[in-house]
Amino acid sequence: MLAEYAKLSREAAEKDEGYESYLLKLSELEVSQRGANAIAARIKNADFPVLKDLDTFDFTMTPAINKQKVLELARCQWIEEKSNLCCVGNSGTGKTHVTIALGLAACREGKRVKFYTAAALVNQLEEAQKQYRLERMLTMLGKIDLLIVDELGYISFSRSGAELLFQVFADRYERGSILITSNLPFGEWGSIFQGDRMTAALLDRLTHRCTIFEMNGESYRFRESTRQSKTPKDKKTQLA
Repeated sequence: MLAEYAKLSREAAEKDEGYESYLLKLSELEVSQRGANAIAARIKNADFPVLKDLDTFDFTMTPAINKQKVLELARCQWIEEKSNLCCVGNSGTGKTHVTIALGLAACREGKRVKFYTAAALVNQLEEAQKQYRLERMLTMLGKIDLLIVDELGYISFSRSGAELLFQVFADRYERGSILITSNLPFGEWGSIFQGDRMTAALLDRLTHRCTIFEMNGESYRFRESTRQSKTPKDKKTQLA
């Protein structure tokens, strides 16, 4: 209001508008700016490694993923319902891109989001436990509407680390949504959680109400590097 009141006052005087109209426009600008600031704060607090939206994702390169379903998820009803999402597939197929895009959509819809790699989350949980801050961290995670855990399965954990991660996932059952990306199919998650019993208990909760995307195929990064490496040769061929 401080930034805009003088300008709007001049415009209202020039157009001979009443005080009520002037006050309404000023209030609308204030509300709009507060909304934009709130979205920016939620995105900042989410700790995304980069910002990527769905309009830059090439769905033709991952035909197994349903574009309409992804766009439906971007409306965030699944987060309202405390459901989960798992993107499973080999490296470089766009799992993290889709994950970040859905996380950004959630921030814009007023949801509290937090992004971690699985390794970073486990490291923070173990550090919090050592410093007697685990309960505080678990309480913080419990207030998150959407917890994103990226790259589950890329790095192995200690037994205690796997148990802490299991506790986070189990605590969110029907209380908050989880979005997980993994390079391992569910049948191999026993190697992450170091035992079939813990893995079965986790998957039972996680997949109860869960959308699963299988995103296998050729690595996008590998495809791009191959295309770029062929470019000079292609140019020489054309010149010849």
